[in-house]
Amino acid sequence: MQIKRIGSVIGVKPEEIAEYERIHAQVWPGVLATLKRANISNYSIFRYQNMLFSYMEYTGTDYEADMALIASDPTTQDWWKVTAPMQNPVPEKLESEWWHVIPEAFHLA
Repeated sequence: MQIKRIGSVIGVKPEEIAEYERIHAQVWPGVLATLKRANISNYSIFRYQNMLFSYMEYTGTDYEADMALIASDPTTQDWWKVTAPMQNPVPEKLESEWWHVIPEAFHLA
């Protein structure tokens, strides 16, 4: 099985850090179920000051279709309505991104 490792970054508003971390301590079950259905595993979000770094592994065979599955999920859309106002996309993000995907520089298997 091929695993695609994905790292991405986004800013978090300083006044929203506590709330962002509070809600992520109990992510909605429907959001988690959709991520799993879309072949996402080992998903973590780390914070350094006002920056968030996410890491996830994708084990499916059609990444674009699975990302569309996540984006079309009503529960996930509602979750994003809560989390998006807390975030500041980085200037380098592409038009198609919210979180900016960054290249992998090193991996030890």
